[in-house]
Amino acid sequence: MSYAIIRNTKYKRENLKGIFRHNERRNKNYSNKNINKEKSYLNYSLKEPQFSYEKEFDRIRKKYDLKGQVKTVSNIACEYIITSDKEFFESIGSEETKRYFETAYKFVCQYKDLGEQYILSANVHMDEETPHLHLMFIPVVHTKDKNGNEIDKIACSEFWKAKDSYRQLQDAFYEFMVSNHFDLTRGNENGRVHLSVEDYKKVTNFEKSKAVLQDIKLELPETPDIKDFGKLMRNRDEKIQELIISPKDKQIQELYEQNSLLYLTLQSQVKTVERASKYEKERKSIMAENKDLKSQFESIETNYSLKLNKEIEKLEQKYESEIYQLENENRFLKKVISTLEKTIDKFIHWICKKFSMPSEDEVIREFEIENDTYLDPEMQIEYEENMYDIELDA
Repeated sequence: MSYAIIRNTKYKRENLKGIFRHNERRNKNYSNKNINKEKSYLNYSLKEPQFSYEKEFDRIRKKYDLKGQVKTVSNIACEYIITSDKEFFESIGSEETKRYFETAYKFVCQYKDLGEQYILSANVHMDEETPHLHLMFIPVVHTKDKNGNEIDKIACSEFWKAKDSYRQLQDAFYEFMVSNHFDLTRGNENGRVHLSVEDYKKVTNFEKSKAVLQDIKLELPETPDIKDFGKLMRNRDEKIQELIISPKDKQIQELYEQNSLLYLTLQSQVKTVERASKYEKERKSIMAENKDLKSQFESIETNYSLKLNKEIEKLEQKYESEIYQLENENRFLKKVISTLEKTIDKFIHWICKKFSMPSEDEVIREFEIENDTYLDPEMQIEYEENMYDIELDA
């Protein structure tokens, strides 16, 4: 089933010029080879800006008297990239595709009571491999000033202040689109490929080994670095690094190397079978030209098949054992990461209590704002992937 996909990226003022030229198709040439200029006439806007994104931001800010300090380092705009997969849009047709993006536009207007007036631009791109919507908006929160007066304020950090704000966005978008009769599955938050034991067993099926191997991603799990807490504590990070982080990092690295070794071993197995397939083709060609050698080759074929089957049995027995061991190691790896996350939570709690710091959420939020880094590893990975996608799309 297809996924309901929505991704968010934050921008400073200095980023808006390049984003404007890409989204509004103002460039003559694009580094993105997926853009087909001959199909650009199919693109359309759900909301077209009057000016460039920078001037449009200034216009809206002045018109609605938006409060909030805007500095050079401030994130003043956000961009949703909304899409699904190519097969989904092909299956629903052009009219439903248009309704999909119009429905997504309504979702953005309603989500967190943003309001359509704070949307800078909304462009549907049909000239790339998969249709998608670029929607730029100002992260405005509806709050009160010190005197209790209701105000609208530009505050990106407050708009996304919840620790699981991205998960909340994914949930809300999925529910909204499904409620509007789109048959979708909730989007995957991290985009990783997880292989079950059955998937690993398929690797020993020679006919499918190559395809499975191409889908395997060898990734070293992300682990928080204790140095990220440097602003919360001083002269203690070396001890924590030595007693907690370094031993866990070493275990994770060893497991990763074992995974890599198994991958290379399986790759070698595929090459062996490919050579056998090549021999089979050559044998058939020779037999067609030399019928007198048929009986001789049949004997060779029988012997070869017996030997090959024995080798296959040996390999299957070997890899079943290795797969079982790998499964146990992966379970242990997950347990290590889970324990590490709990240890860090306890550590933050201890720091706040020990040094009479503000609430844990406030400390975490200040850390994330000052370092432009999420303490939650999944959110940080998603943030970095979003930034990478934007760079590729630019």
